[in-house]
Amino acid sequence: MSPTLCVGFLLCSLVPAQAAEVTVAAASNFSGPMRKIVQNFELQTGHKVRLSLGSSGGFYAQIKNGGPFQIFLSADRETPAKLEKEGLGVPGSSFTYAIGKLVLWSRKPNLVDQKGEVLKEGQFQKLAIANPKLAPYGAAALETLNKMGLLNDIRPKLVQGENISQAFQFIETENAQLGFVAMSQIYDQGKLIRGSAWVVPANLYTPIQQDAILLFSGQGNAAALALMDFLKSPKAKSIMADYGYAH
Repeated sequence: MSPTLCVGFLLCSLVPAQAAEVTVAAASNFSGPMRKIVQNFELQTGHKVRLSLGSSGGFYAQIKNGGPFQIFLSADRETPAKLEKEGLGVPGSSFTYAIGKLVLWSRKPNLVDQKGEVLKEGQFQKLAIANPKLAPYGAAALETLNKMGLLNDIRPKLVQGENISQAFQFIETENAQLGFVAMSQIYDQGKLIRGSAWVVPANLYTPIQQDAILLFSGQGNAAALALMDFLKSPKAKSIMADYGYAH
């Protein structure tokens, strides 16, 4: 074999002989890190990822109805466990890929203080949350307000997005003066991108443990298996940490 052919062969051997494609459903709170993870994964492996983002509850309904996904990255632990119990997820394949953080955020630089007192003062018209029936971050927001003893007073001011991305948009467009979002949406490498924010103390809501599961349709898919492994890699964990996720 000539040197030129040898070099070509070695380079080709770094990429799978048959690059595959995997379709992934991911909770919208994880959109920032997941896009970077996908970019790195595709460059490293040669596989392709088709990514859909939305609410965990919405994806659960789609998967139950035959949605075309091989991997599901939920915003909670319960939904993947339910899919496994119902025979739609590969037994033993689920794991916690990230632990999310809830943040009270406003686009206005000085509206949200460092203790969340703005919630008690009530000097706002609308507060955005994700739908608590579909999105774990919405459920965590209600739990926080309830533990603070403010839920009944604030309930008339609540506006709900279908998922955490829509709740973010309500605040971003100032249709709501503030609201509860995922830390990953407003922080980059540990710094607040804009506006003002209060990182909600972990004792005010149940830990948001986010689990991934391999669905049965992805059991023989080389790209799906490789991506499940990649999510546990130091590179993926480093990307998640930049967005404020714990492990």
